[in-house]
Parts: sequence; structure tokens; C-alpha cells
Amino acid sequence: MAGGKMRKDKPQRGSSSAASNPHFQGGISFHKSKGQHILKNPLLVDSIVQKSGIKSTDVILEIGPGTGNLTKKLLEAGKSVIAVELDPRMVLELQRRFQGTPLSNRLKVIQGDVLKCDLPYFDICVANIPYQISSPLTFKLLAHRPLFRAAVIMFQREFAMRLVAQPGDTLYCRLSVNTQLLARVSHLLKVGKNNFRPPPKVDSSVVRIEPRGPLTPVNFKEWDGLVRICFNRKNKTIGSIFRQKSVLNILEKNYRTLQALQFSEKAPSDDMEMALDVSTLGESFGDLSMDADDGNDDDDIEMDDGDTKRAEFKEKVLAVLKEGNFEEKRSSKLAQADFMHLLSLFNKAGIHFS
Repeated sequence: MAGGKMRKDKPQRGSSSAASNPHFQGGISFHKSKGQHILKNPLLVDSIVQKSGIKSTDVILEIGPGTGNLTKKLLEAGKSVIAVELDPRMVLELQRRFQGTPLSNRLKVIQGDVLKCDLPYFDICVANIPYQISSPLTFKLLAHRPLFRAAVIMFQREFAMRLVAQPGDTLYCRLSVNTQLLARVSHLLKVGKNNFRPPPKVDSSVVRIEPRGPLTPVNFKEWDGLVRICFNRKNKTIGSIFRQKSVLNILEKNYRTLQALQFSEKAPSDDMEMALDVSTLGESFGDLSMDADDGNDDDDIEMDDGDTKRAEFKEKVLAVLKEGNFEEKRSSKLAQADFMHLLSLFNKAGIHFS
């Protein structure tokens, strides 16, 4: 109480600190720092399972099952569940919960880091994941072979809205473009923070991700190199971005290197192993604000035309933009096809991004 000494009440007989602490369930404490937020609303669990479109023949991958509230419903809906859990306490709780039940022989628990372990075959992924692994996990799943039918995942709401954002939307960014290159993404439902124990600081959203197949024939390192540059200042014109000294220096270095190699078989445009590295697209998405146009103009110094070779290269780059009518366009308004066209024009001119 304010203004006085707080009295410590003695616990009543039969009560326990675990039972009175909202961060406990079944005697297990949850760690917010590890992204442990357990779904406690049974109606929400039912809704997620229903919207997932699970078939009775499906092998289901669940990531971060926690104490098994969602796991139980998944086992009832599909053929089997493969649950990947890092916390050994949660693994024991899962095993205790289903031991001796008819569901136990259809549950396989893998203890380990989902980002480091090899994932087995699965038809569909349904998961309430630790939010700090959202980006690397999304692209690990999209790189998984053979392709699965869909992933229905709970994300932090802002991350989810970036995944589904379209050209012209405020949250449209590099994450949006790269994810949608590989998959069809749709928003299923918004989830308030009070549906979790303990509650996170922000609201969440459930998103459905359906991998595209076959993959678009593009070198993913080249693609991400272009998109990364374009979204560094997404509200500036493309012409302004490609006049920056730092951007031109990178492109010219690549250009001179490839010229020296005389476009050998190791050139990025021909290296299929490099081209198929989908995981490249998931790098450096840890900070949700990374794609924002923050108005910092420290890198906006235009290339000095004093050096003849540099001036010629700058004109070569600007000629590409002029050919595709991209000079006055902005990344925030460009669609997948626009970026694909721009990349093809640069490559045709011998300019590469990796």
C-alpha cells in the first residue's frame, strides 16, 4: 500500500506461489526474455486450428509448443504432430501431459533450437513462436524442401502487417517484397495481448504463408542486393538513390570485378547454387524499423564526376534507370514485377548487386 509498509500475507493452506502467479502454469515459470507467451484462451486456440485448414492426413510441425494447449488441438485435428521445443522444462511438461493418453503415440517432441536443427517432412506448420526469431524462421521455412502446403504462424502484429503489406502501404518494405517473392501471404486474425500468459507488450496477428512453387527464376543474392538498396530510402526517388556515392561505389566495384573475371562461370548471374540460396533473403530483419525512411541524409552525397571512369559508370547506371523509366519512381510504390524488370535491365548492362 502507498504511504505505508506492505504486509506479507501468509499463504493459505493448500495454496502455492505457482498457483497465484500469472507467469506460472502447472508449476512452470515462463520467461518473457525467451519469448515464452502461452496461449490461454481456448476459443482462440480453436479458431487458429479451424482457420489452418488441417486435414486428417496431415503431419503438423509445431514450433514452441510450450505446455501443449495448442498441441492437443493439433493432435486431434491431424495425423501427427512434430513439436520442436528449446526449453527442456517444456519438453518434460509436454511428455507428462500426453503420457498414457491415446494421443501420445502421434506426438514426436524434438528438443533443440529450430533455427539450427534439420526439419523433417511436414504438410503444414502451425505455431505460436518466440517473436525474436520471426524473420529467420520465416525464411528457414520457405527454404525447406520438399515444399509444405502452408504455415499458420502467430507473429508480433507489426511484423505480420509488414509481411502482408502491398505497394503504397506505410509498412511496405524489403521484408514484404522478399517474403511475397517466395510465398502468398494473408492475414487471418488479430490477437490481443491479454490472450497470453504472461501478456506480451504488443498485440499479435496470425498469418497464413503459402510457398510458391516453382521458385521464380532469379538470383536471390542479386535480388536482395537490389531491394536492400532501394528500401534503404524507400520514399526517395530511385534516381536519387542511385546517384548516392556509397551506392555507386558498391556497384562499380562489382562491375570492375566481373569485368576482370570476364564473366566467368562464377559470375553471380550463372551461379545456380548461389541463386537458390533462399535464406539470403532473411538476413538482417531483426529491427522492425530497418526499412523506414528516417530522413538521414548522411549517405546522400552524390558521386563526384571528376574521375572520368567513375563519371562514365554513373552515366551507365542512370541510363538503365532512364531506359526503364525508373528515375522518378519510388521503392515504396514499386511492385514485384517492377523490381524484377529493374534487376533485368541492370544485369543486361553488366551491373550486378552481389
